[in-house]
Amino acid sequence: MDILETDAYDRRQRRNLSCALLFSLLPFFLATAVYFYLWTPDSPASIMSAGVKSAPTLLLAAAVLSWNGGQSVLGVVGGLVFSAVGDICLVWPELFLHGMGAFAVAHLLYSLTFLSTRYAPISSASWTRFLYLILFMVGGGFYIYIYPFLQKAPNSDLLVPAVGVYIVLITLMGILAIRTRHAATLLGSLSFIVSDLTLALQVFKVTAPLEHGNSIVMVTYYLAQLLIAVGDVKAVDDKDDFAKWKRS
Repeated sequence: MDILETDAYDRRQRRNLSCALLFSLLPFFLATAVYFYLWTPDSPASIMSAGVKSAPTLLLAAAVLSWNGGQSVLGVVGGLVFSAVGDICLVWPELFLHGMGAFAVAHLLYSLTFLSTRYAPISSASWTRFLYLILFMVGGGFYIYIYPFLQKAPNSDLLVPAVGVYIVLITLMGILAIRTRHAATLLGSLSFIVSDLTLALQVFKVTAPLEHGNSIVMVTYYLAQLLIAVGDVKAVDDKDDFAKWKRS
């Protein structure tokens, strides 16, 4: 098989893999559509609403697990499962801190994944270091901005340090996503940050309630999880292709 035939074969393989991946994500898209169809601003907290909200994330975890196997259990799959726990907790306002803790674990697992060997380390260029600095300043500046509102919130003695730690973790996740230079992973992490910052502005009453606030939070959230999941599948696939190339 010559070079042109090999290249054509590789393109067909990638096309087939993309189609198969899209097919495996159909349950996620369906569950997401069901959530947005059923959700209303006056939806009461219930087991059913918690299940509907967490279903897309759990289905993503199942899809990644089916593609990557056990190597993602303590990585993106684990992060998605903890995110689903966070989704469930946030249905009930009194479990907000528990939900934030679950999402903090998810960010930590994502960060550890972005440091793994399947995300080949690349030396930092000057523009990536500049992005690190911007992200660090956004995280720090946002915490300073909402700090007075955190002090006015119930359980402020717990909330003030907890939110600080959470912002450090999500900022770290974003920085490590930039380091991977995987487009889906980077965009997913940034979308997650946008979702969380938008939610914080509303939960801590920094701004007046946004007319479509929940839609903004959830669209950017589900998009973030989808891109991070796809990025992980692609990273494993790229690593396998590289291993085959080295053996050939």
